[in-house]
Amino acid sequence: MADRAVGRLYVVATPIGNLQDLTSRAADVLRSARVVACEDTRRSGRLLAHIGAKPEVLLALHDHNEDQASASVLEHLRAGDSVALVADAGTPLVSDPGFALVRDAWAAGIGVTPVPGPSAVTAALAACPIPAARFRFEGFLPAKAGARRKALANLLASDVAVVFFEAPHRVARTLAELQALGAGARELLVCRELTKRFETIRLATVREHLADDGPRRGEFCCVLAPEANPKAQPHPVLEVLAAELPAGQAARLAARITGEPRAALYERLLSVRRGRDGGNGVG
Repeated sequence: MADRAVGRLYVVATPIGNLQDLTSRAADVLRSARVVACEDTRRSGRLLAHIGAKPEVLLALHDHNEDQASASVLEHLRAGDSVALVADAGTPLVSDPGFALVRDAWAAGIGVTPVPGPSAVTAALAACPIPAARFRFEGFLPAKAGARRKALANLLASDVAVVFFEAPHRVARTLAELQALGAGARELLVCRELTKRFETIRLATVREHLADDGPRRGEFCCVLAPEANPKAQPHPVLEVLAAELPAGQAARLAARITGEPRAALYERLLSVRRGRDGGNGVG
């Protein structure tokens, strides 16, 4: 007896603001899918109505019910239904729920098809004068002050541009913490309300952004310039420890003190020593 056909999971990117950014392929998939799984049924319902899509099942899948909702979606997929997964805006799984569903679909042998399109990350980088042929994506910074400060200290040591999201009520605090960490002169591209009516994109130093009394409402995507000369600037804690200890032990202790990744600190120490020794290693 032939195996019962299973459905396919489509991971569909939707507009981050301007509805005209929805691709024609994404619209076709949303119109043809029997089930649409989304963060907010009311918000996605407006998009579906705009394109004339009428799924038989509109299912909520968000941070608070992801495991339960994923199990329900898998039942639909096993029954042969096509399912479209969407986020409130942009590409699902990029700082949005959906990973558990995609992982479980793979584990169940169900096909997963990306339907690419809008993303705040690529939109910000497309307008960015900061070199970003290579970049690091951090997503949303931690909400708690201590964890956020450690994360920012780590980001400031990056030798590539860093893209991160920030909530409107924490933007000013994040800028102040960056300045307190010695990054007041670092360039930062701040994108607010991308593709929307009140879109603003501003390149300035962290210090200049902090002094700006412009609006702090809306969604923020930021691109932080990399450290100008990371090899010449070892972490001060790491440098003190490395003067007395082997490189591996110094990196391990520095990681416990600073919260930064041990491997990154170790590589940073090796880079600094190679630079000082003319490329002859750590000695």
